[in-house]
Amino acid sequence: MGIYLSTPKTEKFSEDGENSRLRFGLSSMQGWRSTMEDAHSVVPDLDASTSFFGVYDGHGGKVVAKFCAKYLHQQVLRHEAYLARDIGTSVQKAFFRMDEMMRGQRGWRELAVLGDKMDKFTGMLEGLIWSPRSGDKKDQVDDWSFEEGPHSDFSGPTSGCTACVAIIRDNQLIIANAGDSRCVISRNGQAYNLSRDHKPDLEVERERILKAGGFIHAGRVNGSLNLARAIGDMEFKQNKFLPADKQIVTASPDINVVELCGDDEFVVLACDGIWDCMSSQQLVDFIREELKSENKLSVVCERVLDRCLAPSTAGGEGCDNMTMIIVQFKKPTQLGTSIDEQSSASEDVHVESKPADSGS
Repeated sequence: MGIYLSTPKTEKFSEDGENSRLRFGLSSMQGWRSTMEDAHSVVPDLDASTSFFGVYDGHGGKVVAKFCAKYLHQQVLRHEAYLARDIGTSVQKAFFRMDEMMRGQRGWRELAVLGDKMDKFTGMLEGLIWSPRSGDKKDQVDDWSFEEGPHSDFSGPTSGCTACVAIIRDNQLIIANAGDSRCVISRNGQAYNLSRDHKPDLEVERERILKAGGFIHAGRVNGSLNLARAIGDMEFKQNKFLPADKQIVTASPDINVVELCGDDEFVVLACDGIWDCMSSQQLVDFIREELKSENKLSVVCERVLDRCLAPSTAGGEGCDNMTMIIVQFKKPTQLGTSIDEQSSASEDVHVESKPADSGS
């Protein structure tokens, strides 16, 4: 069936971890798709008081998602705003920085390695040359230099990925999202969406797309992409007279900052392969029920993936790659502002923070 396999690949990559503040579990599965294009990043100790989690859902290939999983959290650390404790600005700049880094000779080389497009020896050699050294310090300057070479004019990949990132520092949760992967928090059993799916038919997205010279057909940007924001997809970012956040498709993330409180139980990050099958509230209910008898968070994630996997490719839903991360808070945090107060304060980034409905 073209993009689908005859039988799904149900083998899972799963991982668990913890520190003094939180514990996490994750699982990812290729499913019915002919290739695995999801990637993820978990850095429980980005620094002494900060944790980083991200899911990246690729389209048109896996390389941009893998690039973001490798480099985005590093760029958050390296931006000067991070040192000033302005995480929202540093993560926003990191999203844009991904597009910049994937251009030119060096960007082409790194994407070629991540895409396994070179022979085994060359790929290994380039990986050693272009990968960050294990001794790199977080306070080093960004030294991603422009390289002369046969691909110096490479404008960046035509494939792309969504990016949904959760950064936890002390009592603060910072969500950055571009695309339709989603972050949801369970507050005393109630699901609250902390990100918004960026679809082309949303008014603010449609307005930008049309102003930049694009069009929407059958719910897709230029009849092709069913997302209004993504990293990569450089064919939609070619207007030299417009800044990066005004292009037909933009990597600009919505930023939502939440003060955690004692009722907060866990956060879920997942690609749309999960949300196509379960609503935010349904997923929170399922996780809470599983946690009554299962302590290992990755096992809970695996059970969600199995529940969402379709029995056949006839319907479409449940046939996508699936990646999911659960981050559970270990101890009660200080009482923060209410979700409703945060919702009104976050209107400028259009984050829907009302209770998620129970429909699918």
